[in-house]
Amino acid sequence: MQLTIDPAAATPPYEQLRAQIADQARTGTLPTGLKLPTVRALAEELGLAPNTVARAYRELEADGVVETHGRRGTLVAAPGDTAHRLAAGAAAEYAERALRLGITHDEALAAAANAIALAYGTG
Repeated sequence: MQLTIDPAAATPPYEQLRAQIADQARTGTLPTGLKLPTVRALAEELGLAPNTVARAYRELEADGVVETHGRRGTLVAAPGDTAHRLAAGAAAEYAERALRLGITHDEALAAAANAIALAYGTG
């Protein structure tokens, strides 16, 4: 696993770490089922505080990129499984809330499209 943290960057170290692991998992550089280093081991290797690595791991787990299995450690999750399920759940929650707020179908789609364009840097 090739990871580099730039302490001078505007992006916080936990986010740099999260983004790199997520990208490597998405592209297959980190294969499904690969056991990631322990929080302490990776923190020591990268010169980070253990809490920084723990936060990155928590966010990766929340995004469905990794799965934590107690003593078995943190493993790279199967691509698409958890991430797609979580994305579909978030979309359903958004649709229900938009409906409760009285937003029309077209307005809800436009708001979602704008948010996605901003998040992906295409808007």
